[in-house]
Amino acid sequence: MKKVFYLSTCDTCKRILGKLSLPEDVVLQDIKKQHISEENLEWLYKHTRSYEILLNKRAKKYTEEGLKDENLSEEEIKSYILSHYTFLKRPIFIIEDKIFIGNDKHTVDALKSLFNE
Repeated sequence: MKKVFYLSTCDTCKRILGKLSLPEDVVLQDIKKQHISEENLEWLYKHTRSYEILLNKRAKKYTEEGLKDENLSEEEIKSYILSHYTFLKRPIFIIEDKIFIGNDKHTVDALKSLFNE
């Protein structure tokens, strides 16, 4: 699988995508226009063993709903991610058997070395 879950209105996602020379066979999925499916989310869980890793704790909605003060179960986190696109950390790159989650420097550097060789 070669897929990127991103948000087209997110400046960070646009900046990261702009730095990469993605092959044409990479599928870009704007999670605002096409929410992540339960099947895709479960595939990510199977490979990460954690919904919490996939949760965007910097989302405005996360703070507004007071979730930072909650001790959420994996199933509750899954439910939140499926309920609204902002709960999914982004971008998420799936390239064959590798998954790159988020926008930290280490992740972006790894993506650059993978796509800009």
